[in-house]
Amino acid sequence: MKKTIDILGVPFLHTTRQAFIETLQRHVEQKSKTFVVTANPEIVMHSLQDEQYRGILQQADYITADGIGVVKAASIIGDPLPERVSGYDIMLDLLQVADRQRYSVYFLGAAEEVLQATVAKVREEYPNVKIAGHQNGFFDRQDPGVAEAIKESGADLVFVALGFPRQEQWIGKYLPLFDKGVFIGVGGSFDVFSGNVNRAPDVWIKLNLEWFYRLAKQPSRWKRMLVLPKFALVILRGKASRKK
Repeated sequence: MKKTIDILGVPFLHTTRQAFIETLQRHVEQKSKTFVVTANPEIVMHSLQDEQYRGILQQADYITADGIGVVKAASIIGDPLPERVSGYDIMLDLLQVADRQRYSVYFLGAAEEVLQATVAKVREEYPNVKIAGHQNGFFDRQDPGVAEAIKESGADLVFVALGFPRQEQWIGKYLPLFDKGVFIGVGGSFDVFSGNVNRAPDVWIKLNLEWFYRLAKQPSRWKRMLVLPKFALVILRGKASRKK
């Protein structure tokens, strides 16, 4: 039975990155349909305000800690998570597995030029991966045609890069159409993988300052970053109330 850590009503999987990849590989081998959410503090806070979105998170088979803020929050409440398990890292790890096992992968989301660059790089670096298909993020999300095309492709892995909350909403809406496949929302991972956006250097990540690096590179993100102190405040207030 999987162990989860509840953070503001969101059940985060207690796992390491390596163990989680092994779990997902088993799902692929068993051809079991799987919905993965990689959640950061922004997603957690949004779930508190949007009941429908919270319901979608409850549909997920696994929710991992994509963001050091979630890992820190788990420590603060006294029920620590082993480590951060981000969507970008999961995508890279799964591509390596797919290359070894010759899995088929579908890429959904991002701008067309970013998507094309992503697919081209996958073909170059992971030549044994079967490209089941790809579709940019500019399509009618009410039209089931894209979902039907993905189902027809028989993809083992489906990376959905529509950004939150759209990617989770899309997966939650169309997942019932599928019989197999691991579906995972990967946010801006195609932008990073293709080189369109630079990821923070390892030293920044190790110092838990990836968020600051991203803000420095993209100052327009400052409004989104405001959720981090709000998240921390809610966590600390919750800890204080439990002590009373």
